[in-house]
Amino acid sequence: MGDFLRPLHRRIMLAIALAIVGSCVWLLNWEWLPKYMPVILSGIWITAWMTVVTMVLGMVCAVLLGIAQAAGPVWLAWPAKAYCTVIRGTPLLLQLWLLYFGLGSFFPLFPEIRQSFLWPILRQAWPYAVLALTMSVAGYEGEVMRGAFKGVPHGQLEAAKAMGMPRFTAFRRIWLPQAVHRALPTIGGETVLQMKSTPLIATISIFDIYGVARRITQDTLIVYEPLLMLAVVYMTMAGIIVLFFRWLESRLPTRTA
Repeated sequence: MGDFLRPLHRRIMLAIALAIVGSCVWLLNWEWLPKYMPVILSGIWITAWMTVVTMVLGMVCAVLLGIAQAAGPVWLAWPAKAYCTVIRGTPLLLQLWLLYFGLGSFFPLFPEIRQSFLWPILRQAWPYAVLALTMSVAGYEGEVMRGAFKGVPHGQLEAAKAMGMPRFTAFRRIWLPQAVHRALPTIGGETVLQMKSTPLIATISIFDIYGVARRITQDTLIVYEPLLMLAVVYMTMAGIIVLFFRWLESRLPTRTA
């Protein structure tokens, strides 16, 4: 009886979902969508770009923080631990504003910086957004990578050392791959959370998809339709991220020799 009701339950839920989507399409006002489509696509691109770039840069820093805590000397382990504690203990919005309104307003005080080749970059908002989001990923995933590095069986590293394998080669071929494989589900979840954290950059005048939706609401005085569009975009991007990491997990071997 249960096996019979399970497909019926799925069909009912699918019918309800299609009815809701159809009602939203036909009953709500979507006349603004063609006009704002170029801006929407630009906002989606900025959201995706910010997510990918900051995750890549953040994971590179996270590996360094993790290895410093797991196997580094005390003078490296303690600063790495302190950094992860501070980042995880303070809101991302506060970190973003400290960088943009604090550090960003500090640079113009120096004529040397204003006259340098870096000024056209430092005067924009996106470098501070990239830095803040990267620091956030590094702080959270640095602690995850510490546990992943410590979770790799120590006997494998001792065997590699006994065979005369150089330390960097053992790190590259044994320690790092297994640690990344252990942390991969968490990294996938962090990527989704990172994508959902990007709306904060709209507070420093970067028009990601959230900033675009807010601008559409201000221009048209339409509230619900831009929010529904925003929800669909985030759900679609989150689904793509989840599918990508599931595919990646299926491609990686469970053990690395």
